[in-house]
Amino acid sequence: MDLNLRPANECAFDAVSLGEVMLRLDPGEGRIRTARSFRAWEGGGEYNVVRGLRRCFGMKTAVITAFADNEVGKLMEDFILQGGVDTSLIKWMKTDGIGRICRNGLNFTERGFGIRGAVGCSDRANTAISKATPADFDFEHIFGELGVRWLHTGGIYAALSEQACETVIEAIKTAKKYGTVVSYDLNYRPSMWSAIGGLDKCREVNKEVAKYVDVMIGNEEDFTACLGFEIEGNDSNLKELNLDGYKKMINTAAETYPNFKAVATTLRTVRTATVNDWKAICWADGEIYKSQEYNGLEIMDRVGGGDSFASGLVYGLMTTQDAQQAVDYGAAHGALAMTTPGDTTMASKNEVEAIMSGAGARVKR
Repeated sequence: MDLNLRPANECAFDAVSLGEVMLRLDPGEGRIRTARSFRAWEGGGEYNVVRGLRRCFGMKTAVITAFADNEVGKLMEDFILQGGVDTSLIKWMKTDGIGRICRNGLNFTERGFGIRGAVGCSDRANTAISKATPADFDFEHIFGELGVRWLHTGGIYAALSEQACETVIEAIKTAKKYGTVVSYDLNYRPSMWSAIGGLDKCREVNKEVAKYVDVMIGNEEDFTACLGFEIEGNDSNLKELNLDGYKKMINTAAETYPNFKAVATTLRTVRTATVNDWKAICWADGEIYKSQEYNGLEIMDRVGGGDSFASGLVYGLMTTQDAQQAVDYGAAHGALAMTTPGDTTMASKNEVEAIMSGAGARVKR
């Protein structure tokens, strides 16, 4: 697979993300509805990917986002700095004292346990990044002058607002103009698209975005909802993906969008909130590559597992341009990320590669 990556010595950043970063408030082992204290983290579907690329895999990354210029925004910046991600591309937006002009998003998330599934309750209307427009970011400077090897963004950010749709499209068009590889996670959320036009708007935006994407991430539901491709003969309960049907669907999508160089998705069977079967697949050059399987994986916090998969996948593609290696990096990193709390990874590259090589969970001294 030839991704035609820009040389590292020509670029300020290996990878940047474009999307919303929220303050996650976590009640730990308890419930949101009865909590008396919360642990604070940062997290966002697009940001989590470059945070993993920096913290686990040692790459130079930055986040393109916007915050309301207040104490909560500064807290978010501090979290991002602790993760080693560059904050120089953040847009700081003026706000009033009560968030009428713009605000910073909150995401209350409980982890689930056993038969009780994880629960998320987000509070993200009128956030700074949802109100930001293409004019708020100098994409010519970012991709043309600074230089970026890889841009990652996704459908969660695009669904925030009409302005977000426009910003995503402008960013990826400019990125492609300067030779930046683009990955995009479809991440279909019907409740989010409903406010700006529903399924019709979702397909309009994502079909335009897809024309510029090199690496598309999404499951069968994402491809059907966002791009209108159906998978034939799939299990109606979605317990097991029909790989032949998925491959046929992706080949059809690749004929429609010949710019696709790779398509990937995770496959999860939820036995309980704390025990999942976990694996992933990657399509490239007309073939399907399967990751190692992590059956009976014990989960501490499943939120961000898919983003950490994407992070490992991107790292593998950037460093090896080999789909099998990339999907194995992705699946192992996602599995490890779900063994620790918070949206973002606490794994190291050595740990990921050890898991890929079959290392067990014996104590290390």
